[in-house]
Amino acid sequence: MGQYNAPLRDMQFVLHELLGVEAELKSMSQHAELDADTINSITEEAGKFASEVIFPLNQSGDEEGCSLDKASGVVNAPKGFKEAYAAYVEAGWPALACDPDFGGQGLPEVVNNVLYEMLNSANQAWTMYPGLTHGAYAALRAHGTPEQKATYLPKLVSGHWTGTMCLTESHCGTDLGMLRSKAEPNADGSYAISGQKIFISSGEHDLAENIIHLVLARLPDAPAGTKGISLFIVPKFIPNADGSLGARNGIKCGSLEHKMGIHGNATCVMNLDGATGWLVGEPNKGLNAMFVMMNGARLGVGMQSLGLAEVAYQNSLAYAKDRIQMRSLTGPKAKDKPADPIIVHPDVRRMLLTQKAHVEGARAFAYWSGLQIDKEHFHPDEKVRKEAADLMALLTPVVKGFITEQSWVSTTYGMQVFGGHGYVKEWGMEQYVRDARINMIYEGTNGIQALDLLGRKVLSDMGAKLMKFGKLVTDLCKAESQNEAMAEFIKPLAELGQEVQKVTMEIGQKAMKNPDEVGAASVPYLHLMGHFVYAYFWARMAKIAIEKQGQDDFYKAKLITARFYYQKLLPETATNLKQIRAGAAPLMELAEALF
Repeated sequence: MGQYNAPLRDMQFVLHELLGVEAELKSMSQHAELDADTINSITEEAGKFASEVIFPLNQSGDEEGCSLDKASGVVNAPKGFKEAYAAYVEAGWPALACDPDFGGQGLPEVVNNVLYEMLNSANQAWTMYPGLTHGAYAALRAHGTPEQKATYLPKLVSGHWTGTMCLTESHCGTDLGMLRSKAEPNADGSYAISGQKIFISSGEHDLAENIIHLVLARLPDAPAGTKGISLFIVPKFIPNADGSLGARNGIKCGSLEHKMGIHGNATCVMNLDGATGWLVGEPNKGLNAMFVMMNGARLGVGMQSLGLAEVAYQNSLAYAKDRIQMRSLTGPKAKDKPADPIIVHPDVRRMLLTQKAHVEGARAFAYWSGLQIDKEHFHPDEKVRKEAADLMALLTPVVKGFITEQSWVSTTYGMQVFGGHGYVKEWGMEQYVRDARINMIYEGTNGIQALDLLGRKVLSDMGAKLMKFGKLVTDLCKAESQNEAMAEFIKPLAELGQEVQKVTMEIGQKAMKNPDEVGAASVPYLHLMGHFVYAYFWARMAKIAIEKQGQDDFYKAKLITARFYYQKLLPETATNLKQIRAGAAPLMELAEALF
Protein backbone atom coordinates (compact mmCIF):
# COMPACT_ATOMS: atom_id res chain seq x y z
CA MET A 1 0.00 0.00 0.00
CA GLY A 2 2.93 2.34 0.47
CA GLN A 3 2.89 5.45 2.62
CA TYR A 4 1.83 9.08 2.69
CA ASN A 5 2.89 11.71 5.20
CA ALA A 6 1.96 15.34 4.61
CA PRO A 7 5.15 17.30 3.77
CA LEU A 8 4.35 19.94 6.38
CA ARG A 9 7.86 21.39 6.62
CA ASP A 10 7.98 22.27 2.92
CA MET A 11 4.37 23.45 2.91
CA GLN A 12 5.12 25.82 5.79
CA PHE A 13 8.28 27.02 4.04
CA VAL A 14 6.27 27.98 0.96
CA LEU A 15 3.42 29.56 2.92
CA HIS A 16 5.43 31.58 5.40
CA GLU A 17 9.00 32.00 4.19
CA LEU A 18 8.42 32.24 0.45
CA LEU A 19 4.96 33.83 0.23
CA GLY A 20 4.64 35.50 3.63
CA VAL A 21 0.93 34.70 3.66
CA GLU A 22 0.23 36.10 7.12
CA ALA A 23 1.36 39.59 6.10
CA GLU A 24 -0.33 39.32 2.70
CA LEU A 25 -3.65 38.29 4.24
CA LYS A 26 -3.61 41.06 6.85
CA SER A 27 -4.28 43.55 4.06
CA MET A 28 -7.64 41.86 3.44
CA SER A 29 -10.28 42.53 6.08
CA GLN A 30 -11.80 39.05 5.66
CA HIS A 31 -8.52 37.39 6.63
CA ALA A 32 -6.82 40.02 8.79
CA GLU A 33 -7.08 37.95 11.98
CA LEU A 34 -5.61 34.79 10.48
CA ASP A 35 -2.10 34.08 11.75
CA ALA A 36 0.63 31.58 10.88
CA ASP A 37 -0.04 29.37 13.92
CA THR A 38 -3.69 28.96 12.98
CA ILE A 39 -2.80 28.13 9.38
CA ASN A 40 -0.26 25.57 10.55
CA SER A 41 -2.75 24.00 12.94
CA ILE A 42 -5.32 23.64 10.16
CA THR A 43 -2.85 22.10 7.75
CA GLU A 44 -1.57 19.67 10.37
CA GLU A 45 -5.09 18.43 11.06
CA ALA A 46 -5.76 18.17 7.32
CA GLY A 47 -2.62 16.10 6.94
CA LYS A 48 -3.81 13.69 9.62
CA PHE A 49 -7.21 13.34 7.96
CA ALA A 50 -5.62 12.71 4.56
CA SER A 51 -3.10 10.13 5.75
CA GLU A 52 -5.25 8.35 8.33
CA VAL A 53 -8.75 8.41 6.81
CA ILE A 54 -8.62 8.49 3.02
CA PHE A 55 -5.14 7.24 2.11
CA PRO A 56 -5.94 3.71 3.39
CA LEU A 57 -8.87 3.62 0.91
CA ASN A 58 -6.82 4.54 -2.15
CA GLN A 59 -5.62 1.15 -3.29
CA SER A 60 -8.73 -0.76 -2.21
CA GLY A 61 -10.93 1.83 -3.93
CA ASP A 62 -8.92 1.41 -7.12
CA GLU A 63 -9.28 -2.37 -7.02
CA GLU A 64 -13.01 -2.37 -6.20
CA GLY A 65 -14.18 0.56 -8.30
CA CYS A 66 -17.78 1.81 -8.43
CA SER A 67 -20.86 -0.29 -9.15
CA LEU A 68 -24.11 0.61 -10.88
CA ASP A 69 -27.54 -0.88 -10.29
CA LYS A 70 -28.97 -0.36 -13.77
CA ALA A 71 -32.55 -0.87 -12.66
CA SER A 72 -32.48 1.97 -10.15
CA GLY A 73 -29.64 4.04 -11.60
CA VAL A 74 -27.97 4.04 -8.17
CA VAL A 75 -24.16 4.02 -8.02
CA ASN A 76 -22.26 2.72 -5.00
CA ALA A 77 -18.77 4.07 -4.37
CA PRO A 78 -16.07 1.67 -3.12
CA LYS A 79 -16.19 0.36 0.42
CA GLY A 80 -15.30 2.98 3.01
CA PHE A 81 -15.73 6.00 0.72
CA LYS A 82 -19.14 6.94 2.14
CA GLU A 83 -17.96 6.72 5.73
CA ALA A 84 -14.83 8.76 4.94
CA TYR A 85 -16.98 11.42 3.29
CA ALA A 86 -19.27 11.56 6.34
CA ALA A 87 -16.19 12.14 8.51
CA TYR A 88 -15.04 14.85 6.10
CA VAL A 89 -18.38 16.63 6.37
CA GLU A 90 -18.54 16.19 10.15
CA ALA A 91 -15.12 17.83 10.51
CA GLY A 92 -16.23 20.85 8.45
CA TRP A 93 -13.63 20.49 5.68
CA PRO A 94 -16.06 21.27 2.78
CA ALA A 95 -16.75 24.72 4.27
CA LEU A 96 -13.11 25.71 4.71
CA ALA A 97 -12.81 28.39 2.01
CA CYS A 98 -16.51 29.17 1.55
CA ASP A 99 -18.45 32.34 2.31
CA PRO A 100 -19.60 32.62 5.96
CA ASP A 101 -22.91 34.01 4.65
CA PHE A 102 -23.69 30.47 3.48
CA GLY A 103 -22.17 28.59 6.41
CA GLY A 104 -18.56 28.65 5.28
CA GLN A 105 -15.50 29.22 7.44
CA GLY A 106 -14.22 32.04 5.23
CA LEU A 107 -10.61 30.86 5.11
CA PRO A 108 -8.42 31.88 2.17
CA GLU A 109 -8.05 29.94 -1.06
CA VAL A 110 -4.33 29.50 -0.45
CA VAL A 111 -5.13 27.42 2.65
CA ASN A 112 -7.71 25.44 0.70
CA ASN A 113 -5.02 24.62 -1.87
CA VAL A 114 -2.88 23.11 0.88
CA LEU A 115 -5.82 20.95 1.97
CA TYR A 116 -6.45 19.76 -1.58
CA GLU A 117 -2.82 18.91 -2.23
CA MET A 118 -2.94 16.54 0.74
CA LEU A 119 -6.31 15.05 -0.18
CA ASN A 120 -5.11 14.36 -3.72
CA SER A 121 -1.88 12.79 -2.50
CA ALA A 122 -3.93 10.50 -0.30
CA ASN A 123 -6.69 9.57 -2.75
CA GLN A 124 -7.39 11.46 -5.98
CA ALA A 125 -10.49 9.45 -6.92
CA TRP A 126 -12.15 10.11 -3.55
CA THR A 127 -11.15 13.78 -3.57
CA MET A 128 -12.94 14.38 -6.86
CA TYR A 129 -16.33 14.07 -5.10
CA PRO A 130 -15.87 17.12 -2.84
CA GLY A 131 -13.55 18.87 -5.31
CA LEU A 132 -16.17 19.34 -8.00
CA THR A 133 -18.64 20.50 -5.36
CA HIS A 134 -16.43 23.49 -4.57
CA GLY A 135 -16.54 24.45 -8.25
CA ALA A 136 -20.34 24.24 -8.38
CA TYR A 137 -20.47 26.42 -5.26
CA ALA A 138 -18.24 29.03 -6.92
CA ALA A 139 -20.30 29.14 -10.11
CA LEU A 140 -23.63 29.55 -8.27
CA ARG A 141 -22.20 32.11 -5.88
CA ALA A 142 -21.06 34.18 -8.86
CA HIS A 143 -24.09 33.80 -11.13
CA GLY A 144 -27.04 32.37 -9.17
CA THR A 145 -30.12 34.33 -8.18
CA PRO A 146 -30.64 35.15 -4.49
CA GLU A 147 -33.23 32.38 -4.32
CA GLN A 148 -30.88 29.87 -5.94
CA LYS A 149 -28.09 30.81 -3.59
CA ALA A 150 -30.37 30.43 -0.57
CA THR A 151 -31.58 27.02 -1.74
CA TYR A 152 -28.33 25.42 -2.86
CA LEU A 153 -25.27 27.11 -1.40
CA PRO A 154 -25.69 26.24 2.30
CA LYS A 155 -26.11 22.55 1.40
CA LEU A 156 -23.11 22.59 -0.97
CA VAL A 157 -21.00 24.45 1.58
CA SER A 158 -21.82 21.98 4.34
CA GLY A 159 -21.10 19.06 2.03
CA HIS A 160 -24.51 17.49 2.53
CA TRP A 161 -25.07 17.98 -1.21
CA THR A 162 -22.39 17.56 -3.87
CA GLY A 163 -22.06 19.12 -7.32
CA THR A 164 -21.04 18.25 -10.85
CA MET A 165 -20.64 19.98 -14.18
CA CYS A 166 -22.28 18.40 -17.22
CA LEU A 167 -20.69 19.69 -20.40
CA THR A 168 -19.42 16.89 -22.63
CA GLU A 169 -21.56 14.99 -25.14
CA SER A 170 -20.46 12.03 -27.25
CA HIS A 171 -19.98 14.17 -30.36
CA CYS A 172 -18.52 17.25 -28.65
CA GLY A 173 -15.95 17.71 -25.95
CA THR A 174 -13.69 20.66 -26.63
CA ASP A 175 -16.07 22.11 -29.23
CA LEU A 176 -19.02 22.88 -26.98
CA GLY A 177 -20.67 24.88 -29.71
CA MET A 178 -21.84 21.55 -31.15
CA LEU A 179 -23.79 20.39 -28.08
CA ARG A 180 -27.38 19.23 -28.64
CA SER A 181 -29.00 18.97 -25.19
CA LYS A 182 -32.28 20.90 -25.20
CA ALA A 183 -34.10 22.98 -22.61
CA GLU A 184 -37.83 23.60 -23.16
CA PRO A 185 -39.51 26.25 -20.98
CA ASN A 186 -42.20 25.14 -18.55
CA ALA A 187 -45.15 27.26 -17.47
CA ASP A 188 -43.77 27.67 -13.92
CA GLY A 189 -40.49 29.24 -15.07
CA SER A 190 -38.47 26.01 -14.92
CA TYR A 191 -37.22 24.09 -17.96
CA ALA A 192 -37.53 20.52 -19.18
CA ILE A 193 -34.06 19.37 -20.17
CA SER A 194 -33.33 16.41 -22.42
CA GLY A 195 -30.10 14.98 -23.76
CA GLN A 196 -27.14 12.86 -22.81
CA LYS A 197 -23.88 13.88 -21.15
CA ILE A 198 -20.80 11.69 -20.94
CA PHE A 199 -17.62 11.57 -18.83
CA ILE A 200 -19.40 13.17 -15.86
CA SER A 201 -17.14 12.80 -12.83
CA SER A 202 -19.06 12.08 -9.61
CA GLY A 203 -22.25 12.08 -11.68
CA GLU A 204 -24.00 9.57 -9.43
CA HIS A 205 -22.93 8.14 -6.07
CA ASP A 206 -24.08 7.29 -2.55
CA LEU A 207 -21.84 9.66 -0.58
CA ALA A 208 -24.29 12.55 -0.24
CA GLU A 209 -28.07 12.87 -0.03
CA ASN A 210 -28.37 15.03 -3.17
CA ILE A 211 -26.30 15.87 -6.27
CA ILE A 212 -26.59 19.27 -7.95
CA HIS A 213 -25.76 19.07 -11.64
CA LEU A 214 -24.83 22.20 -13.57
CA VAL A 215 -25.91 21.38 -17.12
CA LEU A 216 -25.24 23.14 -20.41
CA ALA A 217 -28.16 23.02 -22.87
CA ARG A 218 -29.83 25.01 -25.66
CA LEU A 219 -33.06 27.00 -25.48
CA PRO A 220 -35.50 26.59 -28.41
CA ASP A 221 -34.55 29.90 -30.04
CA ALA A 222 -30.85 29.72 -29.24
CA PRO A 223 -28.38 30.87 -31.88
CA ALA A 224 -25.91 28.32 -33.21
CA GLY A 225 -22.50 27.75 -31.65
CA THR A 226 -21.24 28.80 -28.24
CA LYS A 227 -23.40 31.95 -28.30
CA GLY A 228 -26.48 29.76 -27.89
CA ILE A 229 -25.55 27.84 -24.74
CA SER A 230 -27.35 28.30 -21.43
CA LEU A 231 -26.60 26.93 -17.97
CA PHE A 232 -29.11 25.16 -15.75
CA ILE A 233 -29.31 23.78 -12.23
CA VAL A 234 -30.58 20.20 -12.43
CA PRO A 235 -30.74 18.54 -8.98
CA LYS A 236 -30.93 14.78 -8.53
CA PHE A 237 -33.77 15.36 -6.05
CA ILE A 238 -35.84 18.51 -6.45
CA PRO A 239 -35.74 20.50 -3.20
CA ASN A 240 -39.00 21.37 -1.48
CA ALA A 241 -39.70 24.91 -0.35
CA ASP A 242 -38.47 24.08 3.15
CA GLY A 243 -35.17 22.69 1.81
CA SER A 244 -36.08 19.04 2.29
CA LEU A 245 -35.73 16.60 -0.58
CA GLY A 246 -38.66 16.20 -2.93
CA ALA A 247 -39.25 14.19 -6.08
CA ARG A 248 -36.54 12.26 -7.93
CA ASN A 249 -35.63 14.25 -11.03
CA GLY A 250 -35.34 12.94 -14.57
CA ILE A 251 -31.54 12.78 -14.63
CA LYS A 252 -30.02 9.33 -14.12
CA CYS A 253 -26.82 7.44 -14.67
CA GLY A 254 -27.13 5.20 -17.73
CA SER A 255 -23.72 3.57 -17.42
CA LEU A 256 -20.28 3.87 -15.83
CA GLU A 257 -17.14 4.39 -17.88
CA HIS A 258 -14.47 1.69 -17.48
CA LYS A 259 -11.31 3.74 -17.22
CA MET A 260 -7.54 3.42 -17.11
CA GLY A 261 -7.41 5.06 -13.67
CA ILE A 262 -9.36 6.95 -10.97
CA HIS A 263 -11.48 3.80 -10.59
CA GLY A 264 -12.85 4.95 -7.25
CA ASN A 265 -14.61 7.91 -8.85
CA ALA A 266 -17.90 7.36 -10.66
CA THR A 267 -17.45 8.63 -14.23
CA CYS A 268 -20.98 8.50 -15.61
CA VAL A 269 -23.07 8.68 -18.73
CA MET A 270 -25.96 10.88 -17.56
CA ASN A 271 -29.32 10.67 -19.32
CA LEU A 272 -31.70 13.60 -19.02
CA ASP A 273 -35.30 12.80 -19.91
CA GLY A 274 -37.33 15.95 -19.40
CA ALA A 275 -35.39 16.67 -16.22
CA THR A 276 -36.49 19.81 -14.40
CA GLY A 277 -33.90 22.55 -14.35
CA TRP A 278 -33.59 26.24 -13.58
CA LEU A 279 -31.68 28.81 -15.60
CA VAL A 280 -28.47 30.18 -14.10
CA GLY A 281 -27.54 33.65 -15.28
CA GLU A 282 -28.74 35.01 -18.59
CA PRO A 283 -30.13 32.98 -21.50
CA ASN A 284 -27.52 31.97 -24.10
CA LYS A 285 -24.67 33.10 -21.83
CA GLY A 286 -24.12 29.86 -19.99
CA LEU A 287 -20.44 29.58 -20.82
CA ASN A 288 -19.77 32.81 -18.92
CA ALA A 289 -21.14 31.21 -15.77
CA MET A 290 -19.66 27.78 -16.41
CA PHE A 291 -16.17 29.23 -16.94
CA VAL A 292 -16.10 30.05 -13.23
CA MET A 293 -16.38 26.33 -12.50
CA MET A 294 -14.16 25.32 -15.42
CA ASN A 295 -11.30 27.62 -14.37
CA GLY A 296 -11.62 26.41 -10.80
CA ALA A 297 -11.53 22.84 -12.07
CA ARG A 298 -8.39 23.53 -14.11
CA LEU A 299 -6.64 24.85 -11.04
CA GLY A 300 -7.96 21.82 -9.16
CA VAL A 301 -6.44 19.45 -11.72
CA GLY A 302 -3.09 21.12 -11.12
CA MET A 303 -3.54 20.36 -7.42
CA GLN A 304 -4.41 16.74 -8.28
CA SER A 305 -1.14 16.35 -10.15
CA LEU A 306 0.89 18.07 -7.45
CA GLY A 307 -0.61 15.65 -4.92
CA LEU A 308 0.13 12.58 -7.03
CA ALA A 309 3.69 13.68 -7.75
CA GLU A 310 4.34 14.18 -4.03
CA VAL A 311 3.08 10.77 -2.95
CA ALA A 312 4.91 9.07 -5.83
CA TYR A 313 8.11 10.83 -4.76
CA GLN A 314 7.70 9.82 -1.12
CA ASN A 315 7.32 6.17 -2.01
CA SER A 316 10.07 5.99 -4.62
CA LEU A 317 12.44 7.76 -2.22
CA ALA A 318 11.67 5.27 0.57
CA TYR A 319 12.18 2.37 -1.83
CA ALA A 320 15.49 3.79 -3.16
CA LYS A 321 16.87 4.00 0.37
CA ASP A 322 15.82 0.43 1.17
CA ARG A 323 16.30 -1.55 -2.04
CA ILE A 324 19.85 -2.91 -2.44
CA GLN A 325 21.25 -3.67 -5.92
CA MET A 326 24.88 -3.65 -7.10
CA ARG A 327 27.68 -1.53 -5.72
CA SER A 328 28.31 2.17 -6.12
CA LEU A 329 30.62 3.04 -9.03
CA THR A 330 32.91 4.74 -6.51
CA GLY A 331 33.13 1.76 -4.19
CA PRO A 332 30.87 0.04 -1.63
CA LYS A 333 28.78 2.34 0.58
CA ALA A 334 26.86 -0.24 2.64
CA LYS A 335 29.79 -2.48 3.49
CA ASP A 336 27.73 -4.57 5.91
CA LYS A 337 25.34 -5.56 3.10
CA PRO A 338 25.78 -7.62 -0.07
CA ALA A 339 24.90 -4.56 -2.22
CA ASP A 340 24.29 -0.83 -1.89
CA PRO A 341 20.92 0.95 -1.68
CA ILE A 342 20.00 2.06 -5.19
CA ILE A 343 19.95 5.72 -4.09
CA VAL A 344 23.75 5.69 -4.50
CA HIS A 345 23.44 5.32 -8.29
CA PRO A 346 23.53 8.58 -10.32
CA ASP A 347 20.59 7.72 -12.57
CA VAL A 348 18.33 6.86 -9.64
CA ARG A 349 19.32 10.19 -8.11
CA ARG A 350 18.48 11.89 -11.42
CA MET A 351 14.95 10.51 -11.26
CA LEU A 352 14.46 11.31 -7.56
CA LEU A 353 15.80 14.86 -7.93
CA THR A 354 13.61 15.43 -10.98
CA GLN A 355 10.60 14.40 -8.90
CA LYS A 356 11.69 16.56 -5.97
CA ALA A 357 12.41 19.62 -8.12
CA HIS A 358 9.10 19.43 -9.96
CA VAL A 359 7.07 18.80 -6.80
CA GLU A 360 8.59 21.70 -4.89
CA GLY A 361 8.41 24.03 -7.88
CA ALA A 362 4.76 23.11 -8.44
CA ARG A 363 3.95 23.61 -4.75
CA ALA A 364 5.37 27.15 -4.78
CA PHE A 365 3.48 27.97 -7.99
CA ALA A 366 0.18 26.42 -6.85
CA TYR A 367 0.15 28.09 -3.43
CA TRP A 368 1.11 31.44 -4.98
CA SER A 369 -1.82 30.96 -7.39
CA GLY A 370 -4.18 30.45 -4.46
CA LEU A 371 -2.89 33.68 -2.91
CA GLN A 372 -3.52 35.54 -6.19
CA ILE A 373 -7.14 34.32 -6.12
CA ASP A 374 -7.48 35.68 -2.58
CA LYS A 375 -6.07 39.03 -3.72
CA GLU A 376 -8.38 39.09 -6.75
CA HIS A 377 -11.44 38.60 -4.53
CA PHE A 378 -10.61 40.43 -1.33
CA HIS A 379 -7.78 42.94 -1.64
CA PRO A 380 -8.99 46.48 -0.88
CA ASP A 381 -6.90 48.04 -3.69
CA GLU A 382 -8.64 47.75 -7.07
CA LYS A 383 -5.29 47.89 -8.88
CA VAL A 384 -4.01 44.91 -6.89
CA ARG A 385 -7.23 42.99 -7.59
CA LYS A 386 -6.88 43.64 -11.33
CA GLU A 387 -3.21 42.66 -11.29
CA ALA A 388 -3.98 39.37 -9.56
CA ALA A 389 -6.88 38.63 -11.92
CA ASP A 390 -4.68 39.20 -14.97
CA LEU A 391 -1.90 37.02 -13.60
CA MET A 392 -4.33 34.17 -12.94
CA ALA A 393 -5.96 34.55 -16.36
CA LEU A 394 -2.51 34.22 -17.90
CA LEU A 395 -1.25 31.38 -15.74
CA THR A 396 -4.29 29.14 -15.17
CA PRO A 397 -3.49 27.14 -18.34
CA VAL A 398 0.10 26.81 -17.08
CA VAL A 399 -1.09 25.48 -13.71
CA LYS A 400 -3.26 22.94 -15.50
CA GLY A 401 -1.00 22.14 -18.43
CA PHE A 402 2.55 22.25 -17.08
CA ILE A 403 2.02 20.83 -13.59
CA THR A 404 0.11 17.88 -15.03
CA GLU A 405 2.79 17.22 -17.66
CA GLN A 406 5.54 17.22 -15.06
CA SER A 407 3.47 15.11 -12.67
CA TRP A 408 3.23 12.48 -15.39
CA VAL A 409 7.04 12.56 -15.63
CA SER A 410 7.34 12.34 -11.84
CA THR A 411 4.90 9.46 -11.36
CA THR A 412 6.50 7.58 -14.25
CA TYR A 413 9.93 8.09 -12.72
CA GLY A 414 8.54 6.92 -9.40
CA MET A 415 7.45 3.68 -11.03
CA GLN A 416 10.82 3.38 -12.80
CA VAL A 417 12.71 3.62 -9.51
CA PHE A 418 10.82 0.52 -8.39
CA GLY A 419 11.78 -1.34 -11.56
CA GLY A 420 9.62 -4.41 -12.17
CA HIS A 421 8.04 -4.01 -8.72
CA GLY A 422 6.65 -0.68 -9.87
CA TYR A 423 4.77 -2.33 -12.69
CA VAL A 424 2.78 -4.71 -10.48
CA LYS A 425 -0.16 -3.68 -8.32
CA GLU A 426 1.26 -4.82 -4.99
CA TRP A 427 3.41 -1.72 -4.43
CA GLY A 428 0.80 0.81 -5.59
CA MET A 429 3.07 2.77 -7.90
CA GLU A 430 1.39 1.81 -11.16
CA GLN A 431 -1.87 3.28 -9.84
CA TYR A 432 -0.29 6.72 -9.52
CA VAL A 433 0.78 6.53 -13.16
CA ARG A 434 -2.71 5.48 -14.27
CA ASP A 435 -4.42 8.12 -12.14
CA ALA A 436 -2.05 10.86 -13.30
CA ARG A 437 -2.71 10.23 -16.98
CA ILE A 438 -6.25 11.63 -16.98
CA ASN A 439 -5.05 14.96 -15.64
CA MET A 440 -3.51 15.87 -18.99
CA ILE A 441 -6.83 15.13 -20.72
CA TYR A 442 -9.86 16.31 -18.78
CA GLU A 443 -10.95 19.89 -18.02
CA GLY A 444 -9.53 20.84 -21.41
CA THR A 445 -6.68 18.81 -22.85
CA ASN A 446 -3.20 20.20 -22.44
CA GLY A 447 -3.14 21.01 -26.14
CA ILE A 448 -6.18 23.22 -25.56
CA GLN A 449 -4.50 24.79 -22.54
CA ALA A 450 -1.50 25.61 -24.72
CA LEU A 451 -3.70 27.25 -27.36
CA ASP A 452 -5.54 29.18 -24.66
CA LEU A 453 -2.26 30.42 -23.18
CA LEU A 454 -0.65 31.55 -26.41
CA GLY A 455 -3.67 32.60 -28.45
CA ARG A 456 -6.08 34.03 -25.89
CA LYS A 457 -3.89 35.02 -22.96
CA VAL A 458 -0.68 36.24 -24.62
CA LEU A 459 -1.21 37.31 -28.23
CA SER A 460 -4.78 38.63 -27.91
CA ASP A 461 -3.72 41.56 -25.72
CA MET A 462 -0.30 42.06 -27.34
CA GLY A 463 1.44 40.45 -24.39
CA ALA A 464 0.05 42.83 -21.73
CA LYS A 465 -0.63 40.05 -19.20
CA LEU A 466 2.66 38.36 -20.02
CA MET A 467 4.49 41.60 -19.27
CA LYS A 468 2.90 41.68 -15.81
CA PHE A 469 4.47 38.35 -14.95
CA GLY A 470 7.65 39.45 -16.71
CA LYS A 471 7.82 42.43 -14.40
CA LEU A 472 7.89 40.14 -11.35
CA VAL A 473 10.89 38.39 -12.88
CA THR A 474 12.58 41.64 -13.88
CA ASP A 475 12.10 43.12 -10.42
CA LEU A 476 13.70 40.04 -8.83
CA CYS A 477 16.61 40.13 -11.26
CA LYS A 478 17.23 43.82 -10.62
CA ALA A 479 17.05 43.39 -6.86
CA GLU A 480 19.60 40.55 -6.91
CA SER A 481 21.85 41.83 -9.71
CA GLN A 482 24.68 42.68 -7.32
CA ASN A 483 24.33 39.56 -5.19
CA GLU A 484 27.14 37.26 -6.31
CA ALA A 485 25.69 34.33 -4.40
CA MET A 486 22.56 34.53 -6.58
CA ALA A 487 24.33 34.91 -9.93
CA GLU A 488 23.95 31.24 -10.86
CA PHE A 489 20.17 31.71 -10.74
CA ILE A 490 19.63 35.32 -11.75
CA LYS A 491 21.73 35.28 -14.93
CA PRO A 492 19.92 32.33 -16.60
CA LEU A 493 16.53 33.59 -15.36
CA ALA A 494 17.11 37.02 -16.90
CA GLU A 495 18.31 35.46 -20.15
CA LEU A 496 15.25 33.22 -20.29
CA GLY A 497 12.99 36.24 -19.73
CA GLN A 498 14.56 37.96 -22.72
CA GLU A 499 14.11 34.85 -24.86
CA VAL A 500 10.44 34.51 -23.85
CA GLN A 501 9.80 38.13 -24.85
CA LYS A 502 11.69 37.74 -28.12
CA VAL A 503 10.12 34.46 -29.23
CA THR A 504 6.63 35.70 -28.32
CA MET A 505 7.06 38.63 -30.71
CA GLU A 506 8.37 36.26 -33.40
CA ILE A 507 5.28 34.05 -33.09
CA GLY A 508 2.97 37.05 -33.25
CA GLN A 509 4.60 38.31 -36.45
CA LYS A 510 4.44 34.88 -38.10
CA ALA A 511 0.82 34.38 -37.03
CA MET A 512 -0.29 37.51 -38.86
CA LYS A 513 0.64 35.72 -42.11
CA ASN A 514 -0.28 32.17 -41.06
CA PRO A 515 -2.53 31.44 -38.05
CA ASP A 516 -1.28 27.83 -37.97
CA GLU A 517 1.96 29.21 -36.52
CA VAL A 518 0.11 29.67 -33.21
CA GLY A 519 -1.05 26.07 -33.14
CA ALA A 520 2.40 24.80 -34.09
CA ALA A 521 4.15 26.80 -31.38
CA SER A 522 1.58 26.43 -28.59
CA VAL A 523 2.70 23.25 -26.77
CA PRO A 524 6.44 24.02 -26.66
CA TYR A 525 5.44 27.57 -25.68
CA LEU A 526 3.43 26.20 -22.74
CA HIS A 527 6.47 24.20 -21.62
CA LEU A 528 8.69 27.24 -22.06
CA MET A 529 6.36 29.32 -19.90
CA GLY A 530 6.09 26.55 -17.33
CA HIS A 531 9.85 26.51 -16.90
CA PHE A 532 9.93 30.31 -16.84
CA VAL A 533 7.47 30.26 -13.93
CA TYR A 534 9.27 27.46 -12.08
CA ALA A 535 12.64 29.16 -12.59
CA TYR A 536 11.25 32.35 -11.04
CA PHE A 537 10.05 30.51 -7.94
CA TRP A 538 13.19 28.39 -7.68
CA ALA A 539 15.30 31.56 -7.76
CA ARG A 540 13.22 33.02 -4.93
CA MET A 541 13.49 29.81 -2.93
CA ALA A 542 17.25 29.65 -3.56
CA LYS A 543 17.63 33.17 -2.16
CA ILE A 544 16.00 32.11 1.11
CA ALA A 545 18.05 28.91 1.21
CA ILE A 546 21.31 30.79 0.69
CA GLU A 547 20.48 33.15 3.54
CA LYS A 548 19.50 30.33 5.92
CA GLN A 549 21.57 27.35 4.77
CA GLY A 550 23.56 27.30 8.00
CA GLN A 551 20.44 26.90 10.14
CA ASP A 552 19.50 23.31 9.27
CA ASP A 553 19.72 20.74 6.50
CA PHE A 554 16.32 21.68 5.07
CA TYR A 555 17.81 24.82 3.50
CA LYS A 556 20.90 22.96 2.31
CA ALA A 557 18.65 20.47 0.50
CA LYS A 558 16.54 23.28 -0.94
CA LEU A 559 19.60 25.02 -2.38
CA ILE A 560 21.01 21.82 -3.89
CA THR A 561 17.61 21.06 -5.45
CA ALA A 562 17.46 24.58 -6.90
CA ARG A 563 20.86 24.03 -8.49
CA PHE A 564 19.73 20.69 -9.89
CA TYR A 565 16.66 22.32 -11.42
CA TYR A 566 18.67 25.11 -13.03
CA GLN A 567 21.48 22.87 -14.29
CA LYS A 568 19.56 19.75 -15.34
CA LEU A 569 15.93 20.68 -16.07
CA LEU A 570 15.84 24.35 -17.11
CA PRO A 571 18.00 23.58 -20.19
CA GLU A 572 14.89 21.92 -21.64
CA THR A 573 13.89 25.46 -22.63
CA ALA A 574 16.59 25.45 -25.33
CA THR A 575 14.70 22.60 -26.99
CA ASN A 576 11.39 24.43 -26.53
CA LEU A 577 12.78 27.51 -28.27
CA LYS A 578 14.11 25.47 -31.20
CA GLN A 579 10.76 23.72 -31.59
CA ILE A 580 8.88 27.01 -31.57
CA ARG A 581 11.19 28.61 -34.11
CA ALA A 582 10.90 25.60 -36.44
CA GLY A 583 7.44 26.94 -37.25
CA ALA A 584 4.38 25.29 -38.76
CA ALA A 585 5.90 23.92 -41.96
CA PRO A 586 7.29 20.64 -40.51
CA LEU A 587 3.79 19.88 -39.17
CA MET A 588 1.60 21.06 -42.04
CA GLU A 589 3.49 20.31 -45.26
CA LEU A 590 2.74 16.57 -45.26
CA ALA A 591 -0.43 15.93 -47.26
CA GLU A 592 -3.15 14.07 -45.38
CA ALA A 593 -3.00 11.17 -47.84
CA LEU A 594 0.68 10.64 -47.09
CA PHE A 595 0.27 9.99 -43.37
